Amino acid sequence: MTTTSELSHWQERYSTPDYRFGKAPNEFLAACRPLLPARGKALAVADGEGRNGVWLAKQGLDVLSIDFAPAALEKARKLADENKVSVTFEEADVHAWPYPDAAFDVVAEIFTQFSTPAQRALKWAGMRRALKRGGLLIVQGYTPKQLQYGTGGPKQVEHLYTREMLEHAFGDLADLVIVEEERELNEGPGHSGMSAVIGLTARKP
Repeated sequence: MTTTSELSHWQERYSTPDYRFGKAPNEFLAACRPLLPARGKALAVADGEGRNGVWLAKQGLDVLSIDFAPAALEKARKLADENKVSVTFEEADVHAWPYPDAAFDVVAEIFTQFSTPAQRALKWAGMRRALKRGGLLIVQGYTPKQLQYGTGGPKQVEHLYTREMLEHAFGDLADLVIVEEERELNEGPGHSGMSAVIGLTARKP
């Protein structure tokens, strides 16, 4: 379960007029556009202020966006209205949410690195379960090298992603591609500057 202090932290971060991570989709997610199905259901995990869920809806998908911070969900609904798309928003703890079996054609988890290792295992098991056969998994996060840059993300190394960690969790999936890179991010004040990131795409066999 996510702690009350963690929720308070994110509530405070999202209780500002500006969008902390901008309104545009994550660049890695947007680059995955050719992999997306023409239609189907998508789950945006810990979607915050909605930039990624809204973008997925703009690609023609039926999107469920979940997050635990009411302040974020309020802004996400505004962003969906602004973009004239329909998105289902649900207040949920992504570690305790009952991920349904084989319900989604796409599951996207972008920079949700507030999870402890035990919480991450629960979340990732749920995400795997929720994918339909042939469904697309998209994950992006920071690597431990990000601690040198300090341009966003958690300060606890155990919350960061490594290639070995992703291979251990998802190595049995099909069409697995993992890309590690250092690149300039410009995703609002929350993610700005040179960053060490890792991205994964894979399909459920």
